[in-house]
Amino acid sequence: MTQATATPPSPATPSVQQTVGLPRINDPAPQFTAPSTHGDISLSNYKGKWVVLFSHPADFTPVCSTEFIGFAKAADDFAKLDTQLIGLSIDSVYSHIAWVRAIEEKFKVKVTFPVIADLSTKVAQAYGLIHPNASATATVRAVFVIDPAQNVRAIIYYPLTTGRSIAEIKRLVQALQANAEKSLATPEGWQPGDAYIVPPPVTQADAEKRVQSAYEVTDWWFSKVKASDVPAATAKKA
Repeated sequence: MTQATATPPSPATPSVQQTVGLPRINDPAPQFTAPSTHGDISLSNYKGKWVVLFSHPADFTPVCSTEFIGFAKAADDFAKLDTQLIGLSIDSVYSHIAWVRAIEEKFKVKVTFPVIADLSTKVAQAYGLIHPNASATATVRAVFVIDPAQNVRAIIYYPLTTGRSIAEIKRLVQALQANAEKSLATPEGWQPGDAYIVPPPVTQADAEKRVQSAYEVTDWWFSKVKASDVPAATAKKA
């Protein structure tokens, strides 16, 4: 069986050696080639698409099963967002196959995305997924949203005991895509079609212009713009 290989970003200096394998937001995502339930896959295979890479502690566990059912049910929604789902744990590919088949049999939900078998823990180490104070062997519940240029755009860590919200992960992808397309921020609870946050002005003159603008201005530093009012051709200049 092919062993997983992963290349974390090189440390800038020897003093940060301990942080190797802990990618940060806007860092290049660590590249890997690994066996999965769909055969060997590489992160580079998905360049040009968004990727949601998520880890789970172990196969055949109740909380992880609910998450996989949730991801499987939402797989078409993520596909419409041009987003590839990839699961990962340090179980074997045989365990993964048996588990996803059991999910289909017992819960009538088919898992259509690949699940990486990371027995070597190389991918898990590259992404900082093993936290010794949580478990010396299991990967924590982590989510990495990777953009089409293969940079990390968002990171979520959960403890072993708490299941993730698939709806929130989908919303996060939609918000990141909206930001990439329009260069505008999204407020708390934002959903597609909601107003965006306009970046605040950085000069006194622009602040005076802002309060006279057509934006939904609460104060010079807090303004919104309706999605319908953002011209597609000039969105990136907002």
